[in-house]
Amino acid sequence: MRPWIAILPALAVFLCFEMVAAQPCSDPLSQVFERVSPSVVSIQGVKINKAKPQRRFETVVGSGVVVDRDGQVLTNAHVVDGMTSLGVTTGGGVKAGARVVGLDPVLDLALLRIETKDNIPAARLGDSTRLRVGDEVMAIGSPVGLEQTMTRGIISGLNRLLPGLPDQPMLQTDAAINPGNSGGPLVDRCGHVIGLNTYISQDAQSIAFAIPINAVKGVLRDLRERGRVVRPWLGMQGRAVDTPLSSLLRGPLVPGYLVEVVFDGSPADQAGIRGGSLSVIIQGEEYLIGGDILTAVQGQPVRSHDEYMARVNALKPGQKVRVTIVREGQPRDVSLTVEERPRLPSDLAD
Repeated sequence: MRPWIAILPALAVFLCFEMVAAQPCSDPLSQVFERVSPSVVSIQGVKINKAKPQRRFETVVGSGVVVDRDGQVLTNAHVVDGMTSLGVTTGGGVKAGARVVGLDPVLDLALLRIETKDNIPAARLGDSTRLRVGDEVMAIGSPVGLEQTMTRGIISGLNRLLPGLPDQPMLQTDAAINPGNSGGPLVDRCGHVIGLNTYISQDAQSIAFAIPINAVKGVLRDLRERGRVVRPWLGMQGRAVDTPLSSLLRGPLVPGYLVEVVFDGSPADQAGIRGGSLSVIIQGEEYLIGGDILTAVQGQPVRSHDEYMARVNALKPGQKVRVTIVREGQPRDVSLTVEERPRLPSDLAD
Protein backbone atom coordinates (compact mmCIF):
# COMPACT_ATOMS: atom_id res chain seq x y z
CA MET A 1 0.00 0.00 0.00
CA ARG A 2 1.31 3.39 -0.90
CA PRO A 3 2.05 5.61 2.16
CA TRP A 4 -0.19 8.47 1.03
CA ILE A 5 -3.15 6.10 0.60
CA ALA A 6 -2.85 5.04 4.24
CA ILE A 7 -3.48 8.57 5.51
CA LEU A 8 -6.59 9.21 3.41
CA PRO A 9 -9.10 7.94 6.03
CA ALA A 10 -7.55 10.12 8.73
CA LEU A 11 -7.50 13.10 6.37
CA ALA A 12 -11.14 12.56 5.51
CA VAL A 13 -12.10 12.49 9.21
CA PHE A 14 -10.07 15.69 9.83
CA LEU A 15 -11.71 17.52 6.92
CA CYS A 16 -15.14 16.39 8.05
CA PHE A 17 -14.42 17.70 11.56
CA GLU A 18 -13.21 21.03 10.16
CA MET A 19 -16.36 21.40 8.07
CA VAL A 20 -18.58 20.68 11.08
CA ALA A 21 -16.58 23.08 13.27
CA ALA A 22 -16.86 25.81 10.64
CA GLN A 23 -20.64 25.57 10.41
CA PRO A 24 -22.53 28.38 12.15
CA CYS A 25 -24.52 27.61 15.29
CA SER A 26 -28.07 26.57 14.49
CA ASP A 27 -29.71 26.09 17.90
CA PRO A 28 -33.23 27.52 18.20
CA LEU A 29 -33.29 31.09 19.46
CA SER A 30 -35.16 29.91 22.54
CA GLN A 31 -32.14 27.78 23.48
CA VAL A 32 -29.77 30.70 22.92
CA PHE A 33 -31.90 32.78 25.28
CA GLU A 34 -31.98 30.01 27.90
CA ARG A 35 -28.21 29.71 27.69
CA VAL A 36 -27.41 33.43 28.00
CA SER A 37 -30.21 34.96 30.07
CA PRO A 38 -29.06 33.58 33.47
CA SER A 39 -25.92 35.75 33.12
CA VAL A 40 -27.86 38.93 32.21
CA VAL A 41 -28.85 41.25 35.05
CA SER A 42 -31.16 44.20 35.44
CA ILE A 43 -29.55 47.20 37.15
CA GLN A 44 -31.43 49.74 39.26
CA GLY A 45 -29.67 52.90 40.36
CA VAL A 46 -30.72 55.90 42.42
CA LYS A 47 -29.05 59.29 42.25
CA ILE A 48 -29.76 62.73 43.65
CA ASN A 49 -30.75 65.25 41.00
CA LYS A 50 -29.78 68.63 42.42
CA ALA A 51 -31.41 70.45 39.49
CA LYS A 52 -34.91 69.31 40.54
CA PRO A 53 -35.65 70.40 44.11
CA GLN A 54 -39.11 68.80 44.01
CA ARG A 55 -37.85 65.47 42.63
CA ARG A 56 -34.43 65.03 44.11
CA PHE A 57 -34.20 61.27 43.70
CA GLU A 58 -34.00 59.90 40.20
CA THR A 59 -34.14 56.20 39.32
CA VAL A 60 -32.09 54.84 36.42
CA VAL A 61 -32.61 51.39 34.92
CA GLY A 62 -30.08 49.53 32.81
CA SER A 63 -28.72 46.10 32.01
CA GLY A 64 -25.48 44.22 32.49
CA VAL A 65 -23.83 40.89 31.86
CA VAL A 66 -21.93 38.71 34.33
CA VAL A 67 -18.39 37.99 33.10
CA ASP A 68 -17.00 36.15 36.11
CA ARG A 69 -18.58 33.69 38.54
CA ASP A 70 -17.49 35.82 41.49
CA GLY A 71 -20.15 38.34 40.47
CA GLN A 72 -18.30 40.76 38.18
CA VAL A 73 -20.70 42.53 35.84
CA LEU A 74 -20.03 44.65 32.76
CA THR A 75 -22.36 47.51 31.95
CA ASN A 76 -22.30 51.06 30.59
CA ALA A 77 -20.69 53.78 32.69
CA HIS A 78 -23.66 56.09 32.09
CA VAL A 79 -25.93 53.54 33.80
CA VAL A 80 -24.06 53.69 37.13
CA ASP A 81 -22.13 56.97 37.12
CA GLY A 82 -23.04 59.21 40.04
CA MET A 83 -25.44 56.75 41.67
CA THR A 84 -25.91 56.90 45.42
CA SER A 85 -27.08 53.28 45.50
CA LEU A 86 -27.03 50.33 43.10
CA GLY A 87 -28.98 47.10 43.00
CA VAL A 88 -29.24 44.24 40.54
CA THR A 89 -31.71 41.51 39.75
CA THR A 90 -30.12 38.42 38.23
CA GLY A 91 -31.62 36.20 35.57
CA GLY A 92 -32.42 33.73 38.32
CA GLY A 93 -34.41 36.32 40.26
CA VAL A 94 -31.78 37.03 42.93
CA LYS A 95 -31.84 40.64 44.15
CA ALA A 96 -28.62 42.05 45.59
CA GLY A 97 -26.66 45.23 46.04
CA ALA A 98 -23.71 46.10 43.83
CA ARG A 99 -20.68 48.37 43.89
CA VAL A 100 -18.56 49.92 41.17
CA VAL A 101 -15.13 48.27 40.76
CA GLY A 102 -13.97 50.35 37.81
CA LEU A 103 -15.33 52.98 35.46
CA ASP A 104 -14.18 54.24 32.07
CA PRO A 105 -16.06 57.30 30.77
CA VAL A 106 -14.20 57.17 27.45
CA LEU A 107 -15.56 53.80 26.30
CA ASP A 108 -18.68 54.21 28.48
CA LEU A 109 -17.83 51.06 30.43
CA ALA A 110 -18.20 50.10 34.07
CA LEU A 111 -17.31 46.96 36.00
CA LEU A 112 -19.49 46.11 39.00
CA ARG A 113 -19.34 43.43 41.66
CA ILE A 114 -22.57 41.94 42.93
CA GLU A 115 -22.73 41.70 46.71
CA THR A 116 -24.05 38.15 46.96
CA LYS A 117 -22.71 34.69 47.78
CA ASP A 118 -24.84 33.06 45.10
CA ASN A 119 -22.90 31.47 42.27
CA ILE A 120 -24.07 33.34 39.16
CA PRO A 121 -23.21 31.86 35.73
CA ALA A 122 -20.93 33.95 33.56
CA ALA A 123 -21.46 34.62 29.87
CA ARG A 124 -18.92 33.57 27.27
CA LEU A 125 -17.17 36.44 25.51
CA GLY A 126 -16.84 36.13 21.74
CA ASP A 127 -14.61 37.72 19.09
CA SER A 128 -16.01 40.88 17.51
CA THR A 129 -13.28 40.97 14.86
CA ARG A 130 -14.91 37.99 13.14
CA LEU A 131 -18.24 39.74 12.63
CA ARG A 132 -19.60 40.50 9.17
CA VAL A 133 -22.47 42.66 8.03
CA GLY A 134 -25.53 40.45 7.92
CA ASP A 135 -24.57 38.22 10.88
CA GLU A 136 -27.56 37.47 13.09
CA VAL A 137 -27.44 38.92 16.62
CA MET A 138 -29.68 39.15 19.66
CA ALA A 139 -29.93 41.84 22.34
CA ILE A 140 -30.87 40.72 25.85
CA GLY A 141 -31.66 43.14 28.63
CA SER A 142 -34.29 45.19 30.44
CA PRO A 143 -35.84 47.69 27.99
CA VAL A 144 -37.95 50.23 29.91
CA GLY A 145 -37.47 48.07 32.98
CA LEU A 146 -38.92 44.87 31.49
CA GLU A 147 -36.45 42.23 32.68
CA GLN A 148 -35.14 39.36 30.55
CA THR A 149 -36.24 40.57 27.12
CA MET A 150 -34.64 39.40 23.88
CA THR A 151 -34.83 41.06 20.48
CA ARG A 152 -33.32 39.86 17.22
CA GLY A 153 -31.62 41.57 14.30
CA ILE A 154 -28.45 41.60 12.26
CA ILE A 155 -25.14 43.42 12.23
CA SER A 156 -26.03 46.41 10.05
CA GLY A 157 -22.59 48.01 9.94
CA LEU A 158 -19.07 47.80 11.30
CA ASN A 159 -16.57 50.42 12.45
CA ARG A 160 -19.11 53.22 12.92
CA LEU A 161 -17.67 56.41 14.42
CA LEU A 162 -20.15 58.34 16.56
CA PRO A 163 -20.24 61.96 17.71
CA GLY A 164 -18.72 62.22 21.16
CA LEU A 165 -16.94 58.88 20.76
CA PRO A 166 -14.71 59.44 17.73
CA ASP A 167 -11.88 57.15 18.80
CA GLN A 168 -13.75 53.85 19.15
CA PRO A 169 -15.45 52.25 16.13
CA MET A 170 -18.83 50.78 17.08
CA LEU A 171 -21.05 47.96 15.90
CA GLN A 172 -24.34 48.97 14.29
CA THR A 173 -27.37 46.71 14.62
CA ASP A 174 -31.08 46.81 13.81
CA ALA A 175 -31.99 44.66 16.83
CA ALA A 176 -34.58 46.61 18.80
CA ILE A 177 -32.83 48.42 21.66
CA ASN A 178 -34.58 50.82 24.01
CA PRO A 179 -33.81 52.75 27.21
CA GLY A 180 -32.95 50.12 29.80
CA ASN A 181 -31.03 47.95 27.34
CA SER A 182 -27.89 50.02 27.97
CA GLY A 183 -25.04 47.84 29.17
CA GLY A 184 -26.73 44.59 28.19
CA PRO A 185 -25.10 42.06 25.88
CA LEU A 186 -25.36 41.80 22.13
CA VAL A 187 -24.81 38.11 21.41
CA ASP A 188 -24.16 36.08 18.29
CA ARG A 189 -25.99 32.98 17.10
CA CYS A 190 -23.84 30.82 19.39
CA GLY A 191 -24.71 32.87 22.47
CA HIS A 192 -21.30 34.52 22.74
CA VAL A 193 -21.21 38.17 23.81
CA ILE A 194 -19.85 40.19 20.90
CA GLY A 195 -20.82 43.68 22.10
CA LEU A 196 -22.35 45.82 24.84
CA ASN A 197 -25.41 47.81 23.80
CA THR A 198 -24.80 51.47 24.49
CA TYR A 199 -26.36 54.00 22.13
CA ILE A 200 -29.67 54.56 20.35
CA SER A 201 -30.06 56.93 17.43
CA GLN A 202 -32.84 59.39 18.24
CA ASP A 203 -33.05 60.55 14.62
CA ALA A 204 -33.79 57.19 13.01
CA GLN A 205 -35.50 53.85 13.55
CA SER A 206 -33.83 50.44 13.82
CA ILE A 207 -30.37 51.94 14.31
CA ALA A 208 -28.52 51.13 17.52
CA PHE A 209 -24.88 50.77 18.46
CA ALA A 210 -22.79 48.49 20.64
CA ILE A 211 -19.22 48.58 21.94
CA PRO A 212 -17.28 45.72 20.30
CA ILE A 213 -16.38 43.11 22.91
CA ASN A 214 -12.74 43.06 21.83
CA ALA A 215 -12.46 46.73 22.81
CA VAL A 216 -13.96 45.79 26.18
CA LYS A 217 -11.46 42.96 26.63
CA GLY A 218 -8.64 45.41 25.98
CA VAL A 219 -9.46 47.48 29.08
CA LEU A 220 -11.02 44.87 31.38
CA ARG A 221 -7.81 44.19 33.26
CA ASP A 222 -7.31 47.90 34.00
CA LEU A 223 -10.86 48.16 35.31
CA ARG A 224 -10.32 45.17 37.57
CA GLU A 225 -6.90 46.14 38.92
CA ARG A 226 -6.86 49.96 38.81
CA GLY A 227 -10.50 50.96 38.76
CA ARG A 228 -9.87 53.07 35.69
CA VAL A 229 -8.19 52.94 32.29
CA VAL A 230 -4.89 54.84 32.07
CA ARG A 231 -4.52 56.59 28.72
CA PRO A 232 -1.80 58.96 27.49
CA TRP A 233 -2.99 62.49 26.73
CA LEU A 234 -1.60 65.53 25.00
CA GLY A 235 -4.74 67.64 25.31
CA MET A 236 -5.53 68.31 21.65
CA GLN A 237 -8.53 67.58 19.45
CA GLY A 238 -8.69 68.08 15.73
CA ARG A 239 -8.93 66.46 12.34
CA ALA A 240 -6.86 65.78 9.27
CA VAL A 241 -6.19 68.58 6.81
CA ASP A 242 -8.39 67.00 4.13
CA THR A 243 -9.10 67.80 0.49
CA PRO A 244 -12.20 70.01 1.04
CA LEU A 245 -10.33 72.17 3.53
CA SER A 246 -7.20 72.45 1.38
CA SER A 247 -9.09 73.22 -1.82
CA LEU A 248 -11.46 75.85 -0.45
CA LEU A 249 -9.21 77.79 1.92
CA ARG A 250 -6.33 79.94 0.80
CA GLY A 251 -3.71 79.80 3.48
CA PRO A 252 -0.52 78.13 4.70
CA LEU A 253 -2.05 74.66 4.92
CA VAL A 254 0.17 71.59 4.87
CA PRO A 255 -0.73 67.89 5.19
CA GLY A 256 -1.16 67.04 8.85
CA TYR A 257 -3.53 67.16 11.81
CA LEU A 258 -5.38 70.45 12.22
CA VAL A 259 -5.50 71.37 15.92
CA GLU A 260 -9.00 72.68 16.58
CA VAL A 261 -9.21 72.53 20.39
CA VAL A 262 -6.51 72.75 23.05
CA PHE A 263 -7.72 71.95 26.58
CA ASP A 264 -6.86 74.43 29.31
CA GLY A 265 -3.95 73.27 31.46
CA SER A 266 -3.17 70.33 29.18
CA PRO A 267 0.36 69.45 28.01
CA ALA A 268 -0.40 71.09 24.67
CA ASP A 269 -1.65 74.23 26.41
CA GLN A 270 1.42 74.42 28.64
CA ALA A 271 3.64 74.06 25.57
CA GLY A 272 1.91 76.95 23.82
CA ILE A 273 0.20 75.00 21.04
CA ARG A 274 -2.71 76.96 19.59
CA GLY A 275 -6.19 75.76 18.72
CA GLY A 276 -8.58 77.22 16.17
CA SER A 277 -10.48 80.47 16.59
CA LEU A 278 -12.70 80.72 13.49
CA SER A 279 -15.59 78.38 12.69
CA VAL A 280 -16.33 77.66 9.04
CA ILE A 281 -18.73 75.26 7.33
CA ILE A 282 -17.37 73.37 4.31
CA GLN A 283 -19.61 70.89 2.51
CA GLY A 284 -21.76 70.54 5.62
CA GLU A 285 -18.79 69.94 7.93
CA GLU A 286 -17.79 72.40 10.64
CA TYR A 287 -14.10 73.23 10.94
CA LEU A 288 -12.38 75.34 13.59
CA ILE A 289 -9.50 76.93 11.73
CA GLY A 290 -6.61 79.21 12.64
CA GLY A 291 -4.79 76.76 14.91
CA ASP A 292 -1.50 74.97 14.52
CA ILE A 293 -1.07 71.96 12.25
CA LEU A 294 0.58 68.95 13.87
CA THR A 295 2.75 67.09 11.38
CA ALA A 296 4.77 64.62 13.50
CA VAL A 297 5.06 63.05 16.95
CA GLN A 298 8.53 61.83 17.90
CA GLY A 299 9.54 62.21 14.28
CA GLN A 300 6.72 59.96 13.04
CA PRO A 301 4.42 61.65 10.53
CA VAL A 302 0.80 62.44 11.35
CA ARG A 303 -1.53 62.74 8.36
CA SER A 304 -4.86 61.55 9.75
CA HIS A 305 -6.87 61.23 12.93
CA ASP A 306 -6.08 57.50 13.07
CA GLU A 307 -2.36 58.23 12.80
CA TYR A 308 -2.62 60.87 15.52
CA MET A 309 -4.36 58.44 17.88
CA ALA A 310 -1.84 55.69 17.07
CA ARG A 311 1.09 57.99 17.84
CA VAL A 312 -0.44 59.21 21.11
CA ASN A 313 -1.53 55.74 22.28
CA ALA A 314 2.06 54.54 21.91
CA LEU A 315 3.16 57.07 24.56
CA LYS A 316 3.15 56.77 28.35
CA PRO A 317 2.19 59.32 31.02
CA GLY A 318 5.28 61.13 32.27
CA GLN A 319 7.15 60.64 29.02
CA LYS A 320 8.72 63.68 27.36
CA VAL A 321 7.99 63.85 23.65
CA ARG A 322 8.79 66.07 20.72
CA VAL A 323 6.03 67.15 18.36
CA THR A 324 6.37 69.08 15.15
CA ILE A 325 3.85 71.78 14.31
CA VAL A 326 3.42 74.26 11.49
CA ARG A 327 2.33 77.79 12.42
CA GLU A 328 1.87 80.47 9.77
CA GLY A 329 3.70 78.27 7.31
CA GLN A 330 6.77 77.78 9.49
CA PRO A 331 7.62 74.39 11.09
CA ARG A 332 8.82 74.23 14.67
CA ASP A 333 9.50 71.53 17.26
CA VAL A 334 7.76 71.65 20.64
CA SER A 335 8.48 69.54 23.74
CA LEU A 336 5.59 68.11 25.77
CA THR A 337 5.28 65.97 28.87
CA VAL A 338 2.57 63.34 28.43
CA GLU A 339 -0.13 63.22 31.12
CA GLU A 340 -2.78 60.69 32.04
CA ARG A 341 -6.02 61.55 30.31
CA PRO A 342 -8.40 63.15 32.84
CA ARG A 343 -12.15 62.97 32.78
CA LEU A 344 -13.36 65.66 30.40
CA PRO A 345 -16.63 67.64 30.56
CA SER A 346 -17.81 65.91 27.38
CA ASP A 347 -17.42 62.42 28.82
CA LEU A 348 -20.77 60.71 29.41
CA ALA A 349 -22.56 63.90 28.37
CA ASP A 350 -26.17 63.48 27.27
